[in-house]
Amino acid sequence: MRKKKEKEQVFQVVCPYCQSILWIDSVTKEVIQYEKKGAKRKESLEELLLKEKKRKGEFERKFEATAELEKKRRERAEEGFKKALIEAEKE
Repeated sequence: MRKKKEKEQVFQVVCPYCQSILWIDSVTKEVIQYEKKGAKRKESLEELLLKEKKRKGEFERKFEATAELEKKRRERAEEGFKKALIEAEKE
């Protein structure tokens, strides 16, 4: 019977400004709990797996692009070194 009284003491109100749901204790007049409108909905497992697969693909693409840039940078440095070596031999 006590639980029934406790439930009766709490009521739900919708905020007219932000449309959030407020649970208010009628005895203490305090907000016990609230839920923001438009709160993030929980994603399904399939959505999470798809998002993770996409993120992994992006990571791999960025890694490959970085590796290619590093390879080109190394090749340019080697060419510059060879040219400097040839110039030094000519002198």
